[in-house]
Amino acid sequence: MARRHVIASPKRFAPLAASAAVALLGGMVVGARHVPPEKRTVEAFAAAYERGDQRAMYALLSDEARRRTSLERMQRTYKQAAETLTLEQVRVGRVEQADRVPVALETRIFGTLRGVLVLTTGERKDQDPGIDWTSELVYPGLHRGEKLKRETTLPERASILARDGTPLAKGPDRLSDLGPLASEIAGRIGPAPEERRAELAKRGVPDGAPVGLTGLERQFDARLSGTPGGVLYAGGRVLARKEAVRGADVKATIDPKIQRGAVEALAGRYGGIAVIAPKTGEVLALAGIATSAPQPPGSTFKIVTLAGVLQNKVAKRTDSYEVTDRTTIEGVDIQNANGEYCGGSLRTSFAHSCNSVFAPLGAKLGAEKLVATAEAFGFNQDPSVAGAARSTIPPADEIGDDLAVGSTAIGQGKVLATPLQMAVVGATVAADGVKATPTLLRGDDPRTTRVMSKSVASTIKSYMRTVVTDGTGGAAALPNVKVSGKTGTAELRTTVKEEPPPEVTDPDAVTPPEDDTTDTDAWFVAFAPYNDPEVAVAALFVAQGTGGDTAAPAARVVLDAAF
Repeated sequence: MARRHVIASPKRFAPLAASAAVALLGGMVVGARHVPPEKRTVEAFAAAYERGDQRAMYALLSDEARRRTSLERMQRTYKQAAETLTLEQVRVGRVEQADRVPVALETRIFGTLRGVLVLTTGERKDQDPGIDWTSELVYPGLHRGEKLKRETTLPERASILARDGTPLAKGPDRLSDLGPLASEIAGRIGPAPEERRAELAKRGVPDGAPVGLTGLERQFDARLSGTPGGVLYAGGRVLARKEAVRGADVKATIDPKIQRGAVEALAGRYGGIAVIAPKTGEVLALAGIATSAPQPPGSTFKIVTLAGVLQNKVAKRTDSYEVTDRTTIEGVDIQNANGEYCGGSLRTSFAHSCNSVFAPLGAKLGAEKLVATAEAFGFNQDPSVAGAARSTIPPADEIGDDLAVGSTAIGQGKVLATPLQMAVVGATVAADGVKATPTLLRGDDPRTTRVMSKSVASTIKSYMRTVVTDGTGGAAALPNVKVSGKTGTAELRTTVKEEPPPEVTDPDAVTPPEDDTTDTDAWFVAFAPYNDPEVAVAALFVAQGTGGDTAAPAARVVLDAAF
């Protein structure tokens, strides 16, 4: 076995000596310090090395060294050395001798490595002498021809646990007693994609090592992976050793019974379900495309519009509206779903999801305030869950005229959302207008922001209760738990209804039948119990009918599992 090589190093860096005071004739005193040109070059090179500025280092090389080595080769040599060392920071000490620089290299795997760089100088035309650089100067004490090498030992990957301690992924095979139910949320591991290799190299993870790719495995990859260990060599000499350190188990927020309910409710259909705890933001379940493939949220977005309308006093709870089957904005008809006649009070208009009321209210609110309200709920923000897609609404100045604003206000146009984002919208209402940032880590301190006043949130809560008791969301009702919700049916091919002129009507054109379910995404956003909400859920089924018929019953399955 090779003997461990201990790099000689000073115990501390000496402070800079004070300049001598010289008394001159006539009482004049002048401080003087003569720095030899060789030392000036060494000090400048050391300072550039400490800040990682290889371009400045290269400019200080001797003419001969520059003939031997290109800037690109020098940069590549230092980059490779940094990856081998898992270098995080370089610190240099005072240059007491002209050719010696004390250095301390902070590394992720091996801790602090100390030594002394010996820098010789050579001719540099018309300037101070230059550093006679060779590749051995990437690490103090390297002998001629030696290269740094690291043998890496990976620790066992830590486990992912559900909130009740049930393993979601454990051991090298990432097994769970919950089977496929666990893998849905835990995610998978495998070789790193190209775009992550540089980041992983800094952590000392070699190419080909298994890393988290999706789900919780990806979100908490650094914590689960632990710290690699290994042996650092200079040629055949051992410079340092370090044992691998196992990562810390992650206790996730996922509730197995609610997760099972979400998977069962999805029933293999293309869609997504997200469930969160309103007060803490803890994610209780994610299934299907809960965090990806954003879709138009349809009338579930009327929750956002209603919040903006009430918060900005564009409408009052006592207002009433014409009972009609459509409204006209910019000369174009916007119809209610299935040509339904609805209106009356604001509560009734919300419960029956009247486009004829909420499109004009959105236009009256205006693009700027509508977008600001949506952003307060989390739209256009980077999600806190790793790998989750952004939910988006266009900038106010890009939405367009009143027709476009009205279409956006009813969840059409170019607004897109994930089930996770719409669960946040429902949870914010449930938590009296306070938005809790979603988290997958059990025990995280809640990060909260007030989105609307408590009185506005209370009004929307009661309106969402009416959706289930007297409106379009009756299929989500439970016998012993008061459920509040909002349906959404987002049209995929048509947003507004405009009759084509007779001369361009094609009698042979094939049009979807009136009951074609593939023309709409089905949504439902809910929370329960009404008086003290513990769970908020959003369900999406892509191109599978209406919110009341398809998504509300699925949300009921999830809520039933929770209670």
